[in-house]
Amino acid sequence: MKIVVADDSALLREGLAGLLERQGHEISAQTGTATELVDLFQDGVLPDVLITDVRMPPNMSDDGLKAALAIREEFPELPVLVLSQYVAPVYAVELFHSAVAGTGYLLKDRVSQVADFLQSLELVASGGTVIDPSVAAALMRAGRGGLSQLTARETEVLELMSRGKSNREISDELVVSSAAVAKHVSNIFLKLGLDPAEENRRVKAILEYLSSGYPAGNNQ
Repeated sequence: MKIVVADDSALLREGLAGLLERQGHEISAQTGTATELVDLFQDGVLPDVLITDVRMPPNMSDDGLKAALAIREEFPELPVLVLSQYVAPVYAVELFHSAVAGTGYLLKDRVSQVADFLQSLELVASGGTVIDPSVAAALMRAGRGGLSQLTARETEVLELMSRGKSNREISDELVVSSAAVAKHVSNIFLKLGLDPAEENRRVKAILEYLSSGYPAGNNQ
């Protein structure tokens, strides 16, 4: 894959670039500021995935994540993986809700788990969704409503969806047919009021689950 890496720490940026290059990927650009990150996309040539930090110059606030949102607004098809020491739940919700391409938000500690990190990166690049458990916890504390209409099985399916699992993987884990999983997913969308014409219903359903704090398996 062609990858853009944005992080104000040169050490971490170079280390991440080296790790990815050893896996056969190409680092098409690196930058240490949010301003430069936005400038990288002025020519309209997109990488296969963008990896960005949250806190970056010039303000050392949420500049990196804001830059990713700005880039995403112009190029919604760009997969974005946020990799940070910090959790910014407000912007994280905005990032996921605006997503029509693969989206992830992981804490930097996850990079040390190399195999899991690379798997998450590939999932995001292929259009999937990855959310760090700590980020999920922050979203849950935001308390964005309940999922009281879901059955225990539907809640279980949605919890597995929130881990980035496909319908086939959910089918294997629950030992049920693919058709049964598809029906559960359809019911989840229906009960959450996600219209068939609405883009990225899977991501929105996952966010609703993560930010509700609703415990799996309590419905009858």
